[in-house]
Amino acid sequence: MTGQRNTTIFRNVRPMGGEPIDLTVVDGVVATEARGPVEEVDCGGGVALPTLVDAHIHPDKTTWGEPWYSRRAARGIAELGEQDAEVFRNMPTPVSVRSGRLMGHAVTRGTRAMRAHADIAPAYGLEGLLGVREAAASLSHALDVRIVAFPQHGVRRAPGTDALMEEALRTGAADLIGGIDPEGFDEDLDGQLDLVFGLADRYRVGVDIHLHDRGPVGSRSLWAIIERTRALDMGGSVTVSHAFGVAEVDEGFDALASALGEAGIALTTIAPDPARVLPVARLREHGVRVGVGSDGVRDAWSPFGDADMLHRAHRLATTLRARLDEQLSDAFLTAANDGAALVDLPQVDFTPGSPADFLVVDGECLPQIVVDLPPRRLVVRAGRVVARDGVLV
Repeated sequence: MTGQRNTTIFRNVRPMGGEPIDLTVVDGVVATEARGPVEEVDCGGGVALPTLVDAHIHPDKTTWGEPWYSRRAARGIAELGEQDAEVFRNMPTPVSVRSGRLMGHAVTRGTRAMRAHADIAPAYGLEGLLGVREAAASLSHALDVRIVAFPQHGVRRAPGTDALMEEALRTGAADLIGGIDPEGFDEDLDGQLDLVFGLADRYRVGVDIHLHDRGPVGSRSLWAIIERTRALDMGGSVTVSHAFGVAEVDEGFDALASALGEAGIALTTIAPDPARVLPVARLREHGVRVGVGSDGVRDAWSPFGDADMLHRAHRLATTLRARLDEQLSDAFLTAANDGAALVDLPQVDFTPGSPADFLVVDGECLPQIVVDLPPRRLVVRAGRVVARDGVLV
């Protein structure tokens, strides 16, 4: 005897902007026919698109929902990290609440998953990371969260961080281990990378390293990461976030991109500006996966950000100077499909067996939606409506 199946039929919906259909979902995946009791949701002719993946966000740092925080001038990563610690000490609201607010908001805008970097340092211990873990648990019905133990203050520069990194993995508080500018900031290229990759190998987790460094320093770091990824056979488990130096490589780009692709190293971009955005199409030609992320949202580093990945797809298209329909669509699909691959989730294509993870908006077609950024009418996760008109349900 089989258990009862849960069926929802989404009436009058247009997957990817096509013709209106009734989309049948059984037990969280697209199906060809209804089974068991049926619930119906009227989509009113709206366009259904895959929900998106925020491949790089720092929810532990956010002041989202708090009184206005006035930032001070800062010179470089070290001083910004000091201001992060001040926010942590002085905000009356705990990380679990602040990060939960932001993550819930992201769901209402159509985010299905995120890779969340949480600072670990002697200034915090694991408190920020555990706060993000608590927030993620409360939203597990609507959002997949993979948490990176991130040494924002450096490893050599902040003694004791190495022990915290291992504790985060040993206790299962973190899903991946992070690093930051091992040469340019931490001034210990081999020491930091040996620690990070050694922990990843010992605990069988992925790696996600922030690399803001450009020029020769950035290039040395990238090749050192490639070398360790190959040596430990960690292809598919290593990501370099930002990788600003890749965007400026002209002579030698193909060799670097080919090495990244062959090693199975992914990159993420926040599309900050035309000079530093990753050349997604050129990297994809070499087999390099590129995810898109929000980075910090209203934190000590910046008053800006909204954790809306449709906005970020728009920004990616803008910084890549997209003009053609296929270029505009590709910016969205990079954030949706390539992001899903980066966090090991199946893509959404609305065919039978596809996850029923989608958002519904009013619009004509995908390129127009990327440009106009319409409100999200519905957000659906595993066949359940989890947000309606910008509000969690």
